[in-house]
Amino acid sequence: MTINCQRSVFVAPCPVGRGLFAERPFRHGELILRLDGPRYEREDPIHFTEEGANLLQTGLKSYIMLQPPGVFANHSCDPNAGIAENRRMIAIRDIAPGEEICFDYSTTMDEGLWTLQCKCGSEICRGLVTDFSHLPSDKREMYLKMGIVQGFIARKERYKKFL
Repeated sequence: MTINCQRSVFVAPCPVGRGLFAERPFRHGELILRLDGPRYEREDPIHFTEEGANLLQTGLKSYIMLQPPGVFANHSCDPNAGIAENRRMIAIRDIAPGEEICFDYSTTMDEGLWTLQCKCGSEICRGLVTDFSHLPSDKREMYLKMGIVQGFIARKERYKKFL
């Protein structure tokens, strides 16, 4: 079953369940959608529920519960999208109509709480999705230069360079 969420994206079956797909072409740098949802703090018990896997870390101890259609964006170790300015999903390369839209979950994680066995199928698959700090240094630098790392993580990385 395919679910139309907006004119630019839709949700449809994919190898890992359901995914977010491009309804139309997106150019590199173009906004795909704004991620939104209710805010939660780190101490909230929702983190220890199945639904907690849909939380997006937006600050050191703050999260939002992703809502459709953004909640259907899957992880990829070789993504075509990224999260800029904490909530703006942008294309990091051109995306064709019908292509699944994926981002690297690690660019939004710095908590030491959650990992995921990766099933992205990319030739460069890391096998495990972990916090940003566990990415290889060249990958961290690439994502930082692209501006697709959550602000609180980017600030922490800049601070480390001064130590």
